[in-house]
Amino acid sequence: MRVTLRDVAERAGVSIMTVSNVINGNRARVSPETIERVQRIAAELGYVPSASARSLSARSSRLIGLLVPAADEDSLMISPHNVAMVGQIERELRRLGYHLLLRGIANQREVTEALQSWSLDGAILLGFLDEQVDGLTAKTVGSVHVLAIDSYSTNPLTIGPRSDDFTGARLATRHLLDLGHRRIVFAGPAFTGVGVVHERFEGYRQAHADVGATWDGQFIETVNTTHADGRELGLGLLDRHPEATAVFATADVLAIGIMRGLAESGVRVPDDVSVVGFDDLDLCEYAVPRLTTVSQDITAKAATAVRMLIDSIENGARPSEPVTITVSLVKRESTAPAPHQ
Repeated sequence: MRVTLRDVAERAGVSIMTVSNVINGNRARVSPETIERVQRIAAELGYVPSASARSLSARSSRLIGLLVPAADEDSLMISPHNVAMVGQIERELRRLGYHLLLRGIANQREVTEALQSWSLDGAILLGFLDEQVDGLTAKTVGSVHVLAIDSYSTNPLTIGPRSDDFTGARLATRHLLDLGHRRIVFAGPAFTGVGVVHERFEGYRQAHADVGATWDGQFIETVNTTHADGRELGLGLLDRHPEATAVFATADVLAIGIMRGLAESGVRVPDDVSVVGFDDLDLCEYAVPRLTTVSQDITAKAATAVRMLIDSIENGARPSEPVTITVSLVKRESTAPAPHQ
């Protein structure tokens, strides 16, 4: 049977209000002796404060919404990157005494509904397009503290952490160039003049410039970030680009799909074509061959996002600029010197 404030009060010989004040930290008018007695008896009885009561007294729900784009019911957690991020974010929130509510978002209207109807203290946007983040206004957000991960939006309401996408792509491409590759396919989703994929493309271009190599626009392949689409690209890659010796894919999921397609079409990785990904997901260690990739430290990014959001909620310290998470190249078995042609 659940122990109540009344049980503690009766055992301690004080009022229910006094016990409530001690439990909730309102101790200015309570003697040290009474505080000690109430805390001791509460511990002896195994009293656990009601989360809803604490939230009500603090005018805080301690609920954080994690909003993830989902076009349909099957796509919410289809991304291994998102799965890894959700796990790390939940762990960090739990450590700080907050609770996570996960919601798939199909359109801008659902973002507004989630922010206005859940009694959230804060919300994290994961995987949203910059134009979606741009659309959030002070009226939409209300009193909810909002943060977007991996966003290049200039919206001051959503500033959060993002990986150093430019440097990561530059490192990946430079690694291939240093191995002698000069016909390197850039594979990733469609992009505009701003955003994660654009930054990775600019890093790809800059790496070529660093060594005085030219890049060819014909080597850009627009493809969705899925295993299936990567496999489809890999199956016909050398039919479209017979001179290509390497691929830089903007995500590990895509890179592993490409390797599968190449293998099925009789192309050897890395003997014939080298492949580099981006993310450093756990599955890279189990790919055949093991995937060379860019590590963007998902653990650090999740912890930084939570720290920034909770600091904003508890101290009113809204961030003024994004935090850039350092990246590094992880060399494995999917890259090798360019074959002689």
